[in-house]
Amino acid sequence: MKKQSLPLFPLSAHLMPGGRMTLRIFEPRYVRLVKESCAKGQGFVICMLDASGNKEENTHIFSVGTFATIIDFDSLPDGMFSVTVEGKHAVSISTIKTDPDGLRIGLCETKKPWCCDIHEADIQPMRNQLQEIFQRYDDLNKLYKVPSFDDPIWVIHRWLELIPVDPAKKQHFLSQQDCQSVLSFLKQLVIE
Repeated sequence: MKKQSLPLFPLSAHLMPGGRMTLRIFEPRYVRLVKESCAKGQGFVICMLDASGNKEENTHIFSVGTFATIIDFDSLPDGMFSVTVEGKHAVSISTIKTDPDGLRIGLCETKKPWCCDIHEADIQPMRNQLQEIFQRYDDLNKLYKVPSFDDPIWVIHRWLELIPVDPAKKQHFLSQQDCQSVLSFLKQLVIE
């Protein structure tokens, strides 16, 4: 898999493949990121912040992120703007450099998607509860024209975005090549 230098957008939240998120853009470095991404028709990487890392050494950014593209753009009355992004695929982030304006650029390599054998009995309760959450929270529901509740991986990804779990634990799950450990974790958390 090819390595590519991509701009990074670190957050305390995480976006998974197939997920959508609205970002309010106001810092000049991220205004530049969005403008360049739109001009080049290129995406960027949304990644999680590691509170125990060092900003000067760029170890405050976890090594697994999600390549995302902009799917909607709005100017806001206060002169700022918001963008809605969609996660496409997971990436491993290595060598991070910092541009003069503070924008971080990482050397990113596409990760293989999870390989999973998920039984319907395992995913159905999680699917049902996720559908209830989508019905209850209109802002979440509006992000998705057609939610993919029939796709077990999509359901697992949405739960990983929604649950308040320590970022290091999420990173552990994201670094796995198989989704059995996250499935077991979610079953305990969501079902029991």
